[in-house]
Amino acid sequence: MPEKKSSVSPARGKLGVLLVGLGAVSTTFVAGVIAVKKGLGEPIGSLTQMGTIRLGKRTEKNSPLIKDFVPLADLDDLVFGAWDIFPDDAYEAAMHAGVLEKDLLNKIKKELKELKPMKAVFDQNYVKRLNGTYTKKGKTKMELALQLIDDITKFKKDNKCDRLVMIWCASTETFLKTGPAHKDLKTFEKALETNSEEIAPSMLYAYAALKSNVPFANGAPNLTVDIPALMELAQKNNVPVCGKDFKTGQTWIKTVVAPGLKARMIGLNGWYSTNILGNRDGEVLDDPGSFKTKEESKLSVLEYILQPDMYPKLYGKFSHLVRINYYPPRGDNKEGWDNIDIFGWLGYPMQIKINFLCRDSILAAPLVLDLALFLDLAARAKMGGIQEWLSFYFKSPMHAPKLYPEHDLHIQLMKLKNTLRHMQGEDLITHLGTEYYEK
Repeated sequence: MPEKKSSVSPARGKLGVLLVGLGAVSTTFVAGVIAVKKGLGEPIGSLTQMGTIRLGKRTEKNSPLIKDFVPLADLDDLVFGAWDIFPDDAYEAAMHAGVLEKDLLNKIKKELKELKPMKAVFDQNYVKRLNGTYTKKGKTKMELALQLIDDITKFKKDNKCDRLVMIWCASTETFLKTGPAHKDLKTFEKALETNSEEIAPSMLYAYAALKSNVPFANGAPNLTVDIPALMELAQKNNVPVCGKDFKTGQTWIKTVVAPGLKARMIGLNGWYSTNILGNRDGEVLDDPGSFKTKEESKLSVLEYILQPDMYPKLYGKFSHLVRINYYPPRGDNKEGWDNIDIFGWLGYPMQIKINFLCRDSILAAPLVLDLALFLDLAARAKMGGIQEWLSFYFKSPMHAPKLYPEHDLHIQLMKLKNTLRHMQGEDLITHLGTEYYEK
């Protein structure tokens, strides 16, 4: 058989992972990678580290680990950098976040102390509940963006990195819609010079990353990179981007359960979701503007999965409510309650109730790792623009303007793995099972 051809250049040298925000998610991610490298834990939840991929027919029994199949950066080659609105190093920030046990953090204290954040771009108008003390100063938003570009250049040089990726792990900003300042790159850059209110801090990071040819992932529901101007820049520089909003707790469960209901043509009358959480994310979401941004992200999932226009008798009139309550004693241990009112044969009603006691940052950390490695892979495969194959990781996946986003977790995973097969010149898996019909 001829040797399969890979379309991806090898992962040589160091990969710098730049994190916007050094809070609970980022410190849990960084500490986790260090712990895994030291043999203090396993990378559970990470598809790149623990997932396999089937190649060929089932009878061939060829399912290598994903990390052995595609040329991903090795964990030993990762270098971490971050910006934050507080000066605490990664050890202090992790202790404050209270996600990981102090005993583990003390075993990797030296490595965590070495990660000190750079001053962040921050504007309290976009995150009402936080008051940053470690922030950049500039007369215009363009000036601040240029400072971020300088940070990126210096970090790459000082840490002798061959490649970089940037991931937004900071707080949810207040709700914004696409406006005149976002319509194209030229207009956007003029708006940076005039301090347009339509340009939030997260957009400065995305702009700085794309101008520096650094792949960018948005882990929050903010508009951020998902505007025409920055899509133009991503295409122009052929830089991979993806987002929005890490798919962790309650929405992850929805993208598993809702496709199951639809697959069996079970009707839905209503889905009520409520959350209690007490970390910084909960505090930020206590502001109505930030909650609106998150709500839009969470509410869109069921509409796209269930397609009420196509199935009006089953899903044409369902009620979908989402509530988030800030409750400080809970810390990072979020609790999600779901009450699902369904109906079956002849319209007879039934209910599903889910009580998910999850750890938000524990679920998010492996997503950050996978996104860093997959974005770097996409860059080496010269795949610029929206990486729809990474929708698997997001509540509100970015998509081409004329397409609807795919939310079904199982379809998302199939697309992700088929993209990896395509990169390596392998046959795509269709699950048709042609061997049953071949004569």
